Amino acid sequence: MNSTRVEWFVSAPRPNVFRALLDARSVRTWMVPDGMTSRIHEFDPRIGGRFRISLSYDIPTAAGKTSAHTDTFHGHFVRIVPDTEVVQSVEFETENPELRGEMTITYSLSSEHGGTRVIAQHDNLPPGLSPEDNELGFRMSLARLADLAEKAESAAPPG
Repeated sequence: MNSTRVEWFVSAPRPNVFRALLDARSVRTWMVPDGMTSRIHEFDPRIGGRFRISLSYDIPTAAGKTSAHTDTFHGHFVRIVPDTEVVQSVEFETENPELRGEMTITYSLSSEHGGTRVIAQHDNLPPGLSPEDNELGFRMSLARLADLAEKAESAAPPG
């Protein structure tokens, strides 16, 4: 099985980044590659809590994994370590056997001078999911995560 791993620096403290990983409104904003929109159907951010998310292509000619223009996936939270780690089990809703199978996504956070280092690891990619495309989507999403967390930090009142 294939895996992808992306590291990203966020100029915000770990609690800000961690909150963005577990807040449905934040996830809808950042967990979406360029050229797509996100819809959260279900989101229960606790160990064992379930989620279901759809990503729809903005361009009508793009083909989705679930329907004509949409990728829908569901899963649950496997592990949550405050300000440190979020592990999710994820599966596409698809009829395509090449895209089926349970994947694991791990977000690890560590403090680094001036902010937070995020390591995003996506394991057990199904054979029909290109690791290169997955990595590109991960990079786009992490750039949005950084932007969101950094804006939250700059808007926070001095403490």
